[in-house]
Amino acid sequence: MAVTDEAIEKIKGMIVSGALRPGDRLPKESELAAELGLSRNSLREAVRALSLIRILDVRQGDGTYVTSLDPQLLLEAMSFVVDFHRDDTVLEFLAVRRILEPAATALAAPRIDAGQLDALEAQLDALGAEPSVEQLVAADLEFHRSIVQSAGNSVLCSLLDGLSGPTTRARIWRGLTQEDAVGRTLREHRAILGALRDRDAEAARSWATVHIASVEQWLRSTL
Repeated sequence: MAVTDEAIEKIKGMIVSGALRPGDRLPKESELAAELGLSRNSLREAVRALSLIRILDVRQGDGTYVTSLDPQLLLEAMSFVVDFHRDDTVLEFLAVRRILEPAATALAAPRIDAGQLDALEAQLDALGAEPSVEQLVAADLEFHRSIVQSAGNSVLCSLLDGLSGPTTRARIWRGLTQEDAVGRTLREHRAILGALRDRDAEAARSWATVHIASVEQWLRSTL
């Protein structure tokens, strides 16, 4: 095992075991290196790597701290990696989204409050009948994010947020090339919203599946 990997594993072990908890400040570099039997250089590299994936927070002049370890924070790294996808793998990301997002939409059905539903409907009304593709994509992202947040599962919400990157390009491309894509998207959004108002989890799940599958089906036919 490379010395930096060993250092990462040892710091990870301290966090997993509870020796270091969210918000804790790490001991001074020299003390921690001696405690873990590491060189200061390998420890420094490990801290740098763990800060990139939001496990540690290096504060200049103050020290190094364990972050909150909140799922949304940790999964930001996934979103960064997802942006490097190849065009021929975008279907795989959409397939994962088709599995997760309908489940999240069903979970939201009994939980989302009337005020949130009214706000979503107002956003749809504000778009009008002929929004630009850019306006539609932005609204689409916000529509689904608001619903998923209401599911009450922060890990699921963060995973889906991370998966939105590659699908955004597909949505824009679809809006530019497919006849009535804008109208279909708005109709599907209203159908999802109607199912949520009825507190019908299975109908909400079904409409969310149809909505994502239509993008996936179209993209599959064009690649």
